Amino acid sequence: MRKAMTKGFDNGCRYPWGFNADLIKMIAEKEGVPEDYIVLVAGSTEGLKIAGITFGGGGEIISCSPTFLTMMNYAEIWGTDINWVPLNKDLDFDLEEIEKRVSYKTKMVFVCNPNNPTGKLLPANQVVDFCKIVSKQAVVFSDEAYYDYIIEPNYPSMIELVKQGYDVIVSRTFSKAYGLAGIRMGYLIAKPELAKMLSDRVVANTNIMAIEASKAALLDKDFYRFSIQKTNEAKSLLTNTLDELKLPYLDSHANFIFFHSGRDITELNKAMLDKGFIIGRPFEPLNDWCRVSTGTIEEVTLYNKAIKEVLG
Repeated sequence: MRKAMTKGFDNGCRYPWGFNADLIKMIAEKEGVPEDYIVLVAGSTEGLKIAGITFGGGGEIISCSPTFLTMMNYAEIWGTDINWVPLNKDLDFDLEEIEKRVSYKTKMVFVCNPNNPTGKLLPANQVVDFCKIVSKQAVVFSDEAYYDYIIEPNYPSMIELVKQGYDVIVSRTFSKAYGLAGIRMGYLIAKPELAKMLSDRVVANTNIMAIEASKAALLDKDFYRFSIQKTNEAKSLLTNTLDELKLPYLDSHANFIFFHSGRDITELNKAMLDKGFIIGRPFEPLNDWCRVSTGTIEEVTLYNKAIKEVLG
């Protein structure tokens, strides 16, 4: 990826439009869809924002809280109403309650699976049935930023529903397992008529270095496996420390751990920042829970020492 980006500097004087085609073709082959199903975005964050204003405007978006807020926060600025549903008692998306609330006002339903900040994964059959039913009334957006970390075998992506013609949009990113968060590349998968609407509203667009890095990333299977392996090692280090501290945590299908610190997150944030670590922001109403993301093994080792000093 580094070599591809360095080589890409020779084309840095060019606009990226003429360089997108090869990457779109590679992604389409990876996901098993035609090329006109793919929309490139500057990180999946851009995809969430443009989807929110494209389909949420003039109505409401329904989602659960806490979750990843980018779509809803951005759409709200543009006049969209947000209908918040609390997570259920197991801290899962309450799909049953969301379905009950869908009305003529509902333009989009947002589901993050695995969810951020909990890292939890919805039962496969339940989420598939939900998306099939609800997408007949409103567009369903399935944020699959953490799909690469799912440990349940043969877990379905909602891309399968896109292929079947449902009004479902799926987002994926190169920011996590591929390690390109600072390069900004992601993509949306949707049937052509929805993909065209999204593509017309792309704001930032991609850049030459991101395109070349992403192409190299898709070819570098060894790094992909290495990245997943190191993330799993880091999560084990984090959970071992939480076990030692006797602090409960949720099983994670992501690159972070969500644990019950029993301490107000604002206070814990300050204490950890004093030791040089930025940890998860508040996820109301779970204000005594903390999300900590994995880093390098060296970083996680230093973090574990610090958290033991603060909470031990």
